[in-house]
Amino acid sequence: MSAGRNRQSRDANRQGREGRWRHTYGALDLGTNNCRLLVAKPNRDGFRVIDAFSRIVRLGEGLGNSKALSDHAMGRTIEALRVCHSKLQRNDVTRVRAVATEACRRAENADRFIERVRSETSIELEIIAPEEEAELALVGCSPLYDAPEDDDAYALLFDIGGGSTQITWVRLVDSALVPNQVDTEILGCISVPCGVVTLSESFGCVEDELGHVSPALYGEICAHVRDLLVEFDRHHGISAHVGEGRVQMVGTSGTVTTLTGVFLDLPYYNRDHVDGRQLEFDQLCSARDHLLSLNRQDRAAHPCIGPGRADLVVSGCAVLDAICDLWPVGRLRVADRGLREGILHGLMRSADRESAAARA
Repeated sequence: MSAGRNRQSRDANRQGREGRWRHTYGALDLGTNNCRLLVAKPNRDGFRVIDAFSRIVRLGEGLGNSKALSDHAMGRTIEALRVCHSKLQRNDVTRVRAVATEACRRAENADRFIERVRSETSIELEIIAPEEEAELALVGCSPLYDAPEDDDAYALLFDIGGGSTQITWVRLVDSALVPNQVDTEILGCISVPCGVVTLSESFGCVEDELGHVSPALYGEICAHVRDLLVEFDRHHGISAHVGEGRVQMVGTSGTVTTLTGVFLDLPYYNRDHVDGRQLEFDQLCSARDHLLSLNRQDRAAHPCIGPGRADLVVSGCAVLDAICDLWPVGRLRVADRGLREGILHGLMRSADRESAAARA
């Protein structure tokens, strides 16, 4: 029997015992633009994904002007959530957490939408604060940090979402319990209302009549985002640490994973080729320049972009440019992981604690 099958057999035996091994887990992340689900079983490395779902729903479409979720957007989202519910049932998920982020935080009719979701899909959506969103994303991305070379090591984690961009400033220390593992301490976080949907709506179309990007408007978005981050940088002295070469950078967002796929010239998006890859800033710039040289039709036809994101990815690139310009770390670790993975780890730890309490 192969080593992989031996491991699966051991994991199956553990699952019949107690704690995390008794359950199948589901983590659902409903953002301003995307609805995403992971279904997983625990293994000795953490968890193994057994099912997944992702769909662009644009829940926050028009939110900046109306301050409310539109009926069309809610209808699209509920259809996606029905698919999620069927996957949760099909996989016999026993522990699930479903969270909603920026769009539901801002919408005046969020409570009505949450009730519709409950009655029409049986999913209990929980609106979480930006601070918890940052913490969960950090837990999900922690395995991507390199072990610090000394006691004065830091990291920037950013997530360019549909409705907002989260920046988390982190101290890195060697784990006291697990060799070659990094522990993290959040020193500060900020959520700015600059997501790919909100920026596209507030600045209007960034393209000319032929679908090409307007350099002037693109520059305005970059400057706007940078201005919103300057005080956070000053308060924490981040630039000084960057200048001393003590800062790692991890980016978790569709913008970063898309640019990585463009840089690698992938014939189709493949998470295994993207997640965990390290890119130099000049490699990111090369991919950005190629993407911005395309008109909307060509972006829509690109296998790593598609029609659902062809208009939004430009705003995402502007946010990324602002971040890299303010904090020129020089290289970036790409994360196709984050919030959902953090939820899964939290659910498994909770099951372990309950089992330990029951034994006691």
